[in-house]
Amino acid sequence: MRIVKSKLIEAAAKAGKGSVSPYSHFKVGAALLAKSGKIIPGANVESVSYGLTCCAERVALFKALTDGHKNFTAIAVVARAKGGPMPCGACRQLLAEYAADARVFVADSANLKKIREFTVRELLPEAFASLS
Repeated sequence: MRIVKSKLIEAAAKAGKGSVSPYSHFKVGAALLAKSGKIIPGANVESVSYGLTCCAERVALFKALTDGHKNFTAIAVVARAKGGPMPCGACRQLLAEYAADARVFVADSANLKKIREFTVRELLPEAFASLS
């Protein structure tokens, strides 16, 4: 699992370089690991209408889902933030719906070797996950 963590963190750091963040200058990268072994990267994209901004985690998840991936084992999120960036509420909700069993790795881009680890369920206990 250690190799997977490091590889995902590195992929997320690389993805963050593609961030479109002209307003906050807060570059976030994510890398989602499908059960198939495929790594799907994503970066945050900002809008001047800030509510339309999309987080790196959701970009990676939406890319993965629209490419036909359905089973995910882990996601890494990297940005220049002490202790690493934590997924926002919207990202936690979508991860709870589409990647409930995934591990979540976060790291500060200034120190990629210090990785914090969570489960999606730890980040969003008792998530709203079904309409039935």
